[in-house]
Amino acid sequence: MSKRIPSIGILILVAVCSAFIGMFIASSFSLTPEGKALPFWKEGGREVNSHVRMPSLRELAKAASPTVVNVRTTRKMDAEEMYRKFDVPGGPGSRNDWFDDFFRKFFEQAPGQDPKQRSLGSGFIISPDGYVLTNNHVISGADEIYVSLTEGAEEYKARVVGKDDNTDIALIRIESGKKDFPVAVLGDSEALEIGDWVIAIGNPFGFGHTLTQGIVSAKARVIGAGAYDNFIQTDAAINPGNSGGPLINMDGEVVGINTAIVMSGQGIGFAIPINMAKQILQDLRDKGEVTRGWLGVAIQDVTPEIARAVGLKKAAGAMVTDVYPGDPAHKGGVRKGDIILKIDGREISDPRALTRLVGGLKPDAKITLEVFREGRTLNLATRLVKRSEERVSSMGGSVPPVDGGKGKVKDRLGLVLENVTPETRKALNLDDDTGVVVTDIDPGSNDSVSKLQRMDVIKELRGVRVRNIKEYLSVMGGVRKGGTVLMLVVRNGRPLYIAVDIE
Repeated sequence: MSKRIPSIGILILVAVCSAFIGMFIASSFSLTPEGKALPFWKEGGREVNSHVRMPSLRELAKAASPTVVNVRTTRKMDAEEMYRKFDVPGGPGSRNDWFDDFFRKFFEQAPGQDPKQRSLGSGFIISPDGYVLTNNHVISGADEIYVSLTEGAEEYKARVVGKDDNTDIALIRIESGKKDFPVAVLGDSEALEIGDWVIAIGNPFGFGHTLTQGIVSAKARVIGAGAYDNFIQTDAAINPGNSGGPLINMDGEVVGINTAIVMSGQGIGFAIPINMAKQILQDLRDKGEVTRGWLGVAIQDVTPEIARAVGLKKAAGAMVTDVYPGDPAHKGGVRKGDIILKIDGREISDPRALTRLVGGLKPDAKITLEVFREGRTLNLATRLVKRSEERVSSMGGSVPPVDGGKGKVKDRLGLVLENVTPETRKALNLDDDTGVVVTDIDPGSNDSVSKLQRMDVIKELRGVRVRNIKEYLSVMGGVRKGGTVLMLVVRNGRPLYIAVDIE
């Protein structure tokens, strides 16, 4: 018994020493106790890294989204529209009169039919009492308009307050009696710079509130939508259903109204500058339409060749090709061939800038024009009148084909010319039978000559009116090689200045 006690003591001593040694090793190598083992994946938030963090847009989205509405419209279709909509036997392109008559009667007489055309768009609230800004094409022709603030939220009926086809802007109002709607803050689209970050919110493809982000790709884009084209181009994704929704800057302010897309492209969307909308909002609310100023001139671009021909230092401004009798420009002393450089001190870069500026002014506004005429600048004063869409639509005309006549000549530019005959005058709807008609152009002519077209009628050369080929050739003979000659031509019923180099 006395021999076993020391053996037990030795074992206890070894166990204690082993425990101390294990603890020492574990602490030295940072070993984790078995009950607290790390997972076999990498857990986030355990270490600080130096990666660049992009700013989150969630606060902007939270602030702006409540002001954006989904716009739903319905329009009842009549029997004729239904017939055209469906590709039925006897439809467009068919000559089967029996089927044609049968299906027309079907759509006209079928009982209980109430066909409706539905469309979706977007908009945003701009006043607590429910005024909503959107695109005109979103609500155009609608019999009923409904808006909802968020997905699943209550839907309200709305009515059209005012609309403007020229800018594709419409103002509608929610009919609910509420006066505490959340409102969007309108910013300054002129302050936008190319490269600025923007976000678009809308209702693409009917999916409900969707946010996309991008930059301002370009400004003052002309896409052929109308006389007042001045679009913001952005690569923030805009899709069908986004129309009428807001384009928002990083301060949470609306800087544009999402309007158009290029269907065949990616990252090419267009928005109406919000400043353009601000100019007409008061008229839309108070009058239901927009009243614009009217100057009464036909204008065109000033090309480098034209600038050189008239002695203007740079190609800028809007060249007057016609002055309408009795209109403000005529009363103010504007003449054909004048180049309008400024209005009330504001520079005119091109004809569209002139159209937008005058359109932004009110009828009866007094203006001062700075024009370039015969090598010097003049200041002319006049008073605008109200723009008449009927007058605008009546301008111009189509050009029917004209048969060639006798007495043709070919000039030094390679133009084949003939005198204006009574038949030509009637076919081209000319005011008189003076001038020479371009019937053909030599393919070997210089590039500037290619600006002319067949059936152009040359009325003036170097500011001198030419009544026939003889007078035309006389004036042309006095132009030296290397010079530039300015022509006034009538094309499609409208006057146009063209500068041609003499080689």
